[in-house]
Amino acid sequence: MSINFLDELRWRGLLHQCTDEQGLTSHLADPVAARRRAYAGFDPTANSLTIGNLVPIMCLAHFARAGHEPVVVMGGGTGLIGDPSGKTAERTLMTAETVAGNVASQRRIFEAVFRGAGLTVPTIVNNADWLCKLSYLDALRDIGKHFSVNMMIQKESVKARLENREHGISYTEFSYMILQAYDFAYLFRDRAVTVQLGGSDQWGNIVAGADLIRREHAAAHPGEDSGAPHCFGLTNPLVTKADGGKFGKTESGAIWLTAERTSPYAYYQFWLNAADADVVKFLKLFTLLPQAEVESLAAAHAANPGAREAHRALAHHATALLHGEHEAANAANAATALFSGEVAALPKALLQEVLAEVPSSDHPRASLDAEGVALVELLVETGLAKSKRESREFLANGSVSVNGRKVGPDDRLTSADLLHAELIALRRGKKAWHLTRWA
Repeated sequence: MSINFLDELRWRGLLHQCTDEQGLTSHLADPVAARRRAYAGFDPTANSLTIGNLVPIMCLAHFARAGHEPVVVMGGGTGLIGDPSGKTAERTLMTAETVAGNVASQRRIFEAVFRGAGLTVPTIVNNADWLCKLSYLDALRDIGKHFSVNMMIQKESVKARLENREHGISYTEFSYMILQAYDFAYLFRDRAVTVQLGGSDQWGNIVAGADLIRREHAAAHPGEDSGAPHCFGLTNPLVTKADGGKFGKTESGAIWLTAERTSPYAYYQFWLNAADADVVKFLKLFTLLPQAEVESLAAAHAANPGAREAHRALAHHATALLHGEHEAANAANAATALFSGEVAALPKALLQEVLAEVPSSDHPRASLDAEGVALVELLVETGLAKSKRESREFLANGSVSVNGRKVGPDDRLTSADLLHAELIALRRGKKAWHLTRWA
């Protein structure tokens, strides 16, 4: 069953600005042309996208769920220039090879999200295919004539840089708006794309694209009242955290949408650790859970925040959407194992990742043979106890475990305790961990 696109965005908090909301509502509901096309563009500045880029991807997914056709535009052409939006200084220009590599690497993200949503993989195009064919004279004659410099310098992305005398803005980045506007005009003519989606920082570029379509139409029909072309722009709000911190940033850096840059476990943990004040908002923005289920989770969270039911739902559904159900389940199992201390069943790589931030130490494997290693002494050596007396107390009262197994004051470690032939995880209490490596 399809959804109403604008109503869905509105309740999820994904609708910020629209060039003509009433007109777009009618446009999408037109029974003669049941399927409309909308696109969002993505900047290939890196070989992956960050979690902030997930917002327009989710909008494209909702567009598909509403029965329409999403189009992903990879910026293989505009990426050679660089978008000045939100930047205080000139970007370092990338080589054509780097941009092409980033485009190819990012492509799998869209495929993964749409597969996770149970949707057909969207049409993915590269604007280098048409921008690189434009000559400079053609761009000036056919596109530039429709742009007023007076208007361009009033755009926020340009105005802020012009007022900053230290950095300013080059003609190269100043021209970015023209190229993005041409993307919309080209897709409107070539693929009947009538809607452009993007973040709120793209509003000026989106409006410029819609204006270019209308100006080109007027130039092609001088003196005729042939009706204005139907094209629309829509933006999503900037995602913020309740505490004012920057969304998508952690102590270890940005949250990426590819597994080699942010693992499924780390991705799961990012959502699991969302602030109580943010969890319901993130359920709306970053999962496809229906309104009734989100409201049920919101009610459960309000009644008992400590149960963290909403957090677990957010972490599972957001991770499954990007990385698949199997990886989401693995991440959930790893989180449960870390909480319970029963880590023995975790795969080696996941065990090392789960305990990557805890203290660790290296020990000779040979010492595990024969009589083994006395835990009373090892706890002191690893810093889990300050003295042998304290070590015995911890062991006697059952607060120490080895790989999740409770141990006592007379227990010793042997090679039988090794996980994956080299690791032993020690835990005192609920949160004091130490990973030992035996080589």
